[in-house]
Amino acid sequence: MRIHLNTIGCRLNEAELESWTRGFLAHGHSLTSDPEQADLVVLNTCAVTGEAVRKSRKLMHRVHRNNPRAKLVVSGCYASLEPGQTNDIPGVDLVIDNRDKDQLVEIASRELELDTMPQLATEPGANPLLTRGRQRAFIKVQDGCRYQCTFCIVTTARGEERSRPVGEIVEEINRYHQEGVQEAVLTGVHIGGYGSDRDSDLYRLVEQVLRDTDIPRLRLGAVEPWDLPDRFWNLFENPRFMPHLHLPLQSGSDSVLKRMARRCKSDEFERLVTEARQNVPDFNVTTDVIVGFPGETDDEWQQSLAFIERIGFGHLHIFPFSPRAGTLAAMMPNPVAAETVRARSRELHALGEQMKKETLEQYVGRTFPVLIEGGRNDGENGKQWHGYSPNYLRITLESDGGEELENRIVPIRTVSLSPTNNGLVGVIDS
Repeated sequence: MRIHLNTIGCRLNEAELESWTRGFLAHGHSLTSDPEQADLVVLNTCAVTGEAVRKSRKLMHRVHRNNPRAKLVVSGCYASLEPGQTNDIPGVDLVIDNRDKDQLVEIASRELELDTMPQLATEPGANPLLTRGRQRAFIKVQDGCRYQCTFCIVTTARGEERSRPVGEIVEEINRYHQEGVQEAVLTGVHIGGYGSDRDSDLYRLVEQVLRDTDIPRLRLGAVEPWDLPDRFWNLFENPRFMPHLHLPLQSGSDSVLKRMARRCKSDEFERLVTEARQNVPDFNVTTDVIVGFPGETDDEWQQSLAFIERIGFGHLHIFPFSPRAGTLAAMMPNPVAAETVRARSRELHALGEQMKKETLEQYVGRTFPVLIEGGRNDGENGKQWHGYSPNYLRITLESDGGEELENRIVPIRTVSLSPTNNGLVGVIDS
């Protein structure tokens, strides 16, 4: 059968999609990037915001409308929180709860009586990620979360924390590396809680992955700042562990953080970032910020804005607050007016662009080993390649003389900011 897989939401959803890809290929099916050509469509939904729910439902309707003959399997957070509503959407053949999604391929094969073939659908040694034009593998290391941030529904959707055995994680990374993947990203709902059910922790996980694999580049997905274990910065002494972390802040106002039930105050966050920058050369920190959380006053907003500017993030993910049914925040009083949220979002976007530009300017004239992740035709100059530095700065290669560079780690000397100030432009450093 021809299988199309799609996801909305986080990197953990991406990691699960990659696992399902392997599973369907092992059962002899083939992949298609066109949902209208598929015999089976698998959707991994999201419910982190009301907008994510809307997109998930819209995608299900569109799949059925454009390809009514395809079987449709739906999993993920929205499907797990609202299985009845999901089942009622026209065209949905099977809903698989988050608790069972690690067995999605087997369940779908059994319940939908999918035909299987003994041979693999790809050439021996071929990697489905590279076939799809992806050079970075997301590795699911755990699921679930023990915390109860008042804006978050994911704890309900994902359930209790469950950590994968480190041996399985190492084996998966080694398999990807043998197939040509150059970079792995450890991800989960609450990766800082890794090992809480296995007498381990994030430090020991990263340490063992670095020791027992040879993959050239290792990253972490988003990790809560209060979860970083003792001696964590020592891990970056290994140059294969990339000097970038995404540390969700959500607000720079302590009173807002308290209403959010966050476990890290602003001064603790600042000490953490200062320590990282003192111990890790070229360390880059990016973050999430929620704008217009219920009750956010003008004074709290100004506190948050000033704190964010003082830290100087390399990139901001900005989320206007969206009440999510089932969370405590959705029932809080004093909602912020929509026009105020929009104005604050514009203000924060402007600050974010300024901070990104200042971050990039620090690295003009430097040489980085860049993993080339793709390219596009650029008229007379042939292909224009792009990739990311170890500290997660997007770098575009001006001209390469026609050489094939995809999925190679290439030394690139940066010469300027890109025209949009969203990245750096460089040349191969010979």
